[in-house]
Amino acid sequence: MLRREIPHHVREGRVIIVSRSWLAPAPLNDDQPLTPLQPNQPWSEDMQPLCYWNDEPVALLVEKEPNDEWIDGRQWMTELPANWFSLLSTALQVSAWLENHRFCGRCGAPATKLEAEFAMHCHACGHRNYPRISPCIITLVTSGEAMLLARSPRFPPGRYSTLAGFIEPGESAEEAVHREVFEEVGVHIDQLRYHQSQAWPFPHSLMFGFFAEATTKRIRIDGVEISDAAWFSPRQLPSLPPPYSISRELIETHLARWR
Repeated sequence: MLRREIPHHVREGRVIIVSRSWLAPAPLNDDQPLTPLQPNQPWSEDMQPLCYWNDEPVALLVEKEPNDEWIDGRQWMTELPANWFSLLSTALQVSAWLENHRFCGRCGAPATKLEAEFAMHCHACGHRNYPRISPCIITLVTSGEAMLLARSPRFPPGRYSTLAGFIEPGESAEEAVHREVFEEVGVHIDQLRYHQSQAWPFPHSLMFGFFAEATTKRIRIDGVEISDAAWFSPRQLPSLPPPYSISRELIETHLARWR
């Protein structure tokens, strides 16, 4: 269980070490489970108080260069139970923010990390920024039992997933669903149904998950973001996204309706 807001007087506890999207494993012995949390220790000034995890205070340490033993954030999420997702997501997103906002985006002066909140403050011009969260939509388009799944050129061989994209300025989430689906695969949709959201720390997205029913079925891929797309029956599926992802949650929810 994750709770925010660590009081100022708490200066000791567990530590999670992050560099880009890599997390350092804690020292292990035969009696310890796999974990990215380092043992209790005093917190130094370069650590960021992060949250309470199962009632233990946790701080974040951002290190510049990972060594070969570090584990990619996505790999950690496949190794650990689903209830770890919120901690790893928080650590990865806050570490990306700290690394990318060391200087003021308005005047270029060095920024100072504040203790009372997640905020970087510029004493030169007064500008203050907070961890960036980029809203995205992710949508499972269906036609009866059939699912429209697509491949990004970045996917592992054989993997297909749901359609996703960033919400643009001035656009509602629902408008983004219609636009992204048409831009990527040329399909028109209706009957949008919101399902749930998920923080996606690669590096700072918040995914809003939808179901939508296709009103046209002819596929026309954009050839840039999408390298292939097809309609799949629940009885003949390709390689699917990993279980911790909201895309897999959308797919499994749809499959459960037709079993």
